[in-house]
Amino acid sequence: MINLLDKNKNFNILLAGIISIIIGVGVARFAFTTLLPSMLEDFLSVTNAGLFASFNYAGYLSGAVFSIFLKDINSKVKYFRIGIVLSVLTTLILATTTNETLWFVSRVIAGFGSAMVLIVGGAIVMVKINYEDKTKAMGIHFSGIGFAITVSELIAQYTLKSGTWSDAWMVLTIFAFFASIYAIYILSFDKELKKEATKHKVSKDMFTPYVVLLILAYFTAGVSFVVQATFFPDIINSLEGLDGYGSLGWLVVGIAGIPSAIIWMRLAHRYNSVDIIILAFVLQIVGILIPTMTNNIYLNLLSGALYGSTFIGHVALFMHYGGKLAGKNPVIFMGSMTAAYGIGQVSAPLYSIALIEKFGNYNMTLYVTAFIASIGILLLLYAKKLRAKHYENIKY
Repeated sequence: MINLLDKNKNFNILLAGIISIIIGVGVARFAFTTLLPSMLEDFLSVTNAGLFASFNYAGYLSGAVFSIFLKDINSKVKYFRIGIVLSVLTTLILATTTNETLWFVSRVIAGFGSAMVLIVGGAIVMVKINYEDKTKAMGIHFSGIGFAITVSELIAQYTLKSGTWSDAWMVLTIFAFFASIYAIYILSFDKELKKEATKHKVSKDMFTPYVVLLILAYFTAGVSFVVQATFFPDIINSLEGLDGYGSLGWLVVGIAGIPSAIIWMRLAHRYNSVDIIILAFVLQIVGILIPTMTNNIYLNLLSGALYGSTFIGHVALFMHYGGKLAGKNPVIFMGSMTAAYGIGQVSAPLYSIALIEKFGNYNMTLYVTAFIASIGILLLLYAKKLRAKHYENIKY
């Protein structure tokens, strides 16, 4: 018989990790995307929607940087719990008020909470889990992002059938509150762990031209992630004949995202990591451009599938490869990568809303985003060339 209350069972640890991502990333972040078309019809402007997204990612960026300095596992447990609580409370604010100042504040705090849940929570899962292959475990954990989109989308759309977007926020709040009890219970320790953090000297030599190019490429991945993460359902709804299909498109994003981290990690294990990251970029660019070329429903659902599978793949691939390159001192390096991605996330909604306002549709925003993603490919190709030259010099 399965005991779901055993804190030390791998299944329960992974389940609690996925549930926490559903709360911190699904409810506190991606539910905003699924409810955006309803909110745009009622009171929200596209400009404010973009600004809310930018503020949310600024909060996430601050949380990501803050998490780098949490060395002690007991502190991580504390801030993970704070992140869960903030995710629930900030959702409650969206359910109970339309005060835009409060919404801006709540989006920043929700972003910080998301970082605590995803990054710090992920660290707790890795400490607790008893798997020989932690890479496989991380792939399963990252599938929580796909589940986060799918579950928040299903709850929101079910509520919208007979209620308003504010009712949907309230149902999501109640769901998150009850789900959080399990996540907090399992992702804790029976006694305080007394383990000193190993300190390694930070060396500037880590930041070779190759590594800097990777970090810049990850910045472009942050940019290419955001536009569809913020506007995808509305992009679909704005196409001729596809009004109302946005929610289905977003559901496809979530479903495609569930197995993606595991698949991409296996490909990276079999082939060269940089080549697989480039492949993910190419597929992502195709997905970004589809809505600018056709209003065919099946192709636009494919756009969602390509987006859902590639953005989660990018996070898993870059973080895993970055960890391998950093060796014994991943903290500063991973922090630099996360910061670059975060800056991309914060900046993308700002140019998006300017272009949407100027041209009256999403096409130019998608063109610019695809162009920035293609710069990511060029950076990686140049990085490969540098690395090959480096080894050539060593041989001869």
